[in-house]
Amino acid sequence: EMSEMSETSKQNVAHGLAWSYYVGYLKIVLPRVKKSMEEFSRANPNVLTCRETWKLHILVPLSCDVYDDLEKADSNIQYVTDLAETTLSRAGTKKRVYKHSLYAIRDEDNKLWHCAVEYATPLQSLHAMSQDDCAAFGREDRLEQAKLFYRTLEEILRGSRECAGTYRLVAYEELGEAETHFLSRELLWHLRQQRCEEYTVHEGTRPHGPSTTLSSTELNLQISASDLPQPLRSDGF
Repeated sequence: EMSEMSETSKQNVAHGLAWSYYVGYLKIVLPRVKKSMEEFSRANPNVLTCRETWKLHILVPLSCDVYDDLEKADSNIQYVTDLAETTLSRAGTKKRVYKHSLYAIRDEDNKLWHCAVEYATPLQSLHAMSQDDCAAFGREDRLEQAKLFYRTLEEILRGSRECAGTYRLVAYEELGEAETHFLSRELLWHLRQQRCEEYTVHEGTRPHGPSTTLSSTELNLQISASDLPQPLRSDGF
């Protein structure tokens, strides 16, 4: 009976997607991210200058709008290259390839900031379900599931020793009217925050987070309590 109630309310969708994403992908690739970044940095010493940003930046748009080409999402985001591949045999597939792409983010002063970034791919499934009549999955369901996916994933990763310090969750709700460079500004905020964290750790002081930084609990309240969209921040520590 409990299983049927959970299935009817769709509470198990995002929870299952988050665990599948972690076990089937993030737990495999995240422990290898820093090594790939270090290899790239040795060959390109002037590109990845801030070690605090040597993480996989995972985009979590609550709208579930996922672009296959980040350069089309925001012209201030430019593809640079792919990091070193990881090849593993998985579930019958021989020599399956895992890799991440490195991007350059252009700021308002035309300075380039580099980071590995990609979308949380399970959000594509949530979006597709909301477009399929068979799933009986509406827009409100999609938003609630996106929030639950984010909170569940954040909790899973926080408890993972293998993935500690290897990721940065970038959760956000896009503004009603499309802004040309919304995504690059969102990424720049995170990159600057990480650089600030690196400096303050070296100096022995604690960074002061902006008022827009939200915890998982605040994330839920922030979205539910107001119709106004807000940028969402999450540190991957």
